[in-house]
Amino acid sequence: MKKLVYILFSLVILAGCEPKIDELSPNQGSADFSRFVSVGNSLTAGFADGALYFSAQNNSFPNLLAQQFQLAGGGTFVQPVVNSEFGVEFPGSLPRLILGFSTSCAGTSMGPVPDIGPRDPVAPVGYLVNNLGIPGAKSFHLLAQGYAMLNPYYARFATSATNMVIQEIPPLNPTFFSLWIGNNDVLGYATSGGVGDTITGLPMFGSSMGVIVNSLVGVGTKGVIANIPDITSAPFFNTIPYNGLTLNDSLANLVNYAMGLFGLPFVYHAGPNPFLVADPTSPHPYFKVRQMQPGELVLLTAPQDSMKCYGMGLISSLTLTPWPLPNQFVLTQDEIDNINTAVAGYNQIIAGLAQTHGLALADMNTRMKNLEQGIIWDGIRMNTKFVTGGVFSLDGIHPNSRGYALITNYFIDAINAEYGSTVPHVDITKYPGVAFP
Repeated sequence: MKKLVYILFSLVILAGCEPKIDELSPNQGSADFSRFVSVGNSLTAGFADGALYFSAQNNSFPNLLAQQFQLAGGGTFVQPVVNSEFGVEFPGSLPRLILGFSTSCAGTSMGPVPDIGPRDPVAPVGYLVNNLGIPGAKSFHLLAQGYAMLNPYYARFATSATNMVIQEIPPLNPTFFSLWIGNNDVLGYATSGGVGDTITGLPMFGSSMGVIVNSLVGVGTKGVIANIPDITSAPFFNTIPYNGLTLNDSLANLVNYAMGLFGLPFVYHAGPNPFLVADPTSPHPYFKVRQMQPGELVLLTAPQDSMKCYGMGLISSLTLTPWPLPNQFVLTQDEIDNINTAVAGYNQIIAGLAQTHGLALADMNTRMKNLEQGIIWDGIRMNTKFVTGGVFSLDGIHPNSRGYALITNYFIDAINAEYGSTVPHVDITKYPGVAFP
């Protein structure tokens, strides 16, 4: 009986005790977050869904980072506000994309469609900003005199039309910075199938990055620099499989018969088959084509109506002749190798600069590789799949708001590790992914 009373008494005592978790209070460590400046391209600006619009900009990783910094002595952070949910209006720009329904020759399907509405006209904002993220900017563009006359996004907050972007830095007197630039030095080449742009050479990239970092470091200024992820892991390059041409038995037999008539040595079977692509090195006297190989990539910009309904990527239903995917919609293995070589070289330069100047290094390359395999953060499963992966926006290149929150945490991890700070993570569950209709 005494034993039973003792047990009951112990349970009462334990029930009155709440578990306590010792949490570190936010602290800036050896860093100083009081005047934070962020430099970069569209990823820094908060670009998403093919546009720069208000809510996406508000959830840009620098803005979220600044909010966390404010818990550890950080100051105000000013962005060149876009006053529209539909994007910025200037010649050649497009409205943001939303998930909706569209009807084509292949029927009604759900996918990215333009969200039409009034966009923010291009005009100077009239105040100094801390977010120097410029969509479209390459590394060497930040050193170009008068870049505002070429880039309307920069023109919105440039303090002078003849300025270099790095000349915007000294008046802000930063105590801490983030730098993420270089993606566009290879991205334009990748998104154009290797035909619409060139990859910035390593000497140019290295010299540009050196000048940019020196402009930011100043006298004892600390910061974080991010490297370049494996951009071909983005859904823009991995949503349409190289062998996405699905045939039944009768159609495969018909295609094989046609290929024999054309003198092309390609064999098709029921099920998935590789697309036909243009190849100027083909020995055939008339049809400069070949089948795609495993590892090669079809871009999200490939005209899927033409592929599904009219035979692009195989045989034209109109001319009954081979109709390959044009080069601008495909990345060959050689082009992929060019991209990977450039990214590896860029990242060596970035790592060297981080080490030389004692900067935190956010390893976005490794993080992207982990994300490909799938991760769980704050109880949410995420990966790099288009729409359903939870990280990328509808342009297949830029993150959505939840993706930017995740990126913010990657930056925070690097900063805390380097400077002994205890900046808390962002709760990514508070930020939306792709909105379904």
